[in-house]
Amino acid sequence: MGYFERALLAAIIIGAGAGLVGALVVVRRRTFFAQALTHGTYPGAVAAAALGVSVPAGAAVASVVLVAVMAGIARVRRQGAQVAAGIVLTGGFAAGALLQALIPGLPVRAESLLMGSILTVSDGDILLAASVAVVAVVCISLFGKEIAFSTFDPHGFRAAGYREWPIELLVLGLTAASVVSSLPAVGAILAIALIAAPAAAARLMVRSFRGLLFAAPLIGAASGVLGVTSSRLFEIAAGPAIALAATAFFLLALGISKLRGLPLNRVAIPVETAEDARIA
Repeated sequence: MGYFERALLAAIIIGAGAGLVGALVVVRRRTFFAQALTHGTYPGAVAAAALGVSVPAGAAVASVVLVAVMAGIARVRRQGAQVAAGIVLTGGFAAGALLQALIPGLPVRAESLLMGSILTVSDGDILLAASVAVVAVVCISLFGKEIAFSTFDPHGFRAAGYREWPIELLVLGLTAASVVSSLPAVGAILAIALIAAPAAAARLMVRSFRGLLFAAPLIGAASGVLGVTSSRLFEIAAGPAIALAATAFFLLALGISKLRGLPLNRVAIPVETAEDARIA
């Protein structure tokens, strides 16, 4: 398999997996959390590159630490999830920039860590992305009803005797895994586009949560293919091209929705999520 065919395969797998997890991120209002993770894992990626180990492995370790830090900050009185995500986003990215400056002769270019380098992905990167996608499909298949119940009727979910934290932890774990597996394709800065934009576009076009779970991965995969193809045709960086393709799908969906007179939120967004209720 040539480098271009490998990049296309990686784009399809990573785009589909990110789109599926992104559907949960969007409906549960965790987009800012996902953005904080994408930026906050930067120091882990830099440290891994400096040590000569897998960049996704370093980012994975960083994501575990960041989830714990955000959970701790969110529990502080008069703070909250948004405050925690904002602190992690800026602090993590600044730490990565400082670490990069302090380590001379970093074997990986900073641009590839920030914006991805899908044309150089390894078989291990593809296997990681495929594993994350499969785990996401299995988790949603097993716990999809509970996730939907917790998302769209948090009061009823609690009244029925369910615990909120397992569902929240599951979604946060899938989000962190998706961020890590997206790094080789779009890097630390642009990963949020591949996670949020396809799901946001799908939400404008479908009527149900189930439809969203099918449409978002398709748009994510299409964004990856279009971005990689455009990168080759116009000789531009693949990571930004993928992010722009995902953004273009969202703008197209937004335009079609307005022309057809459709409501901008066809899949309802809950007023209060489980974490919001716990923090309040």
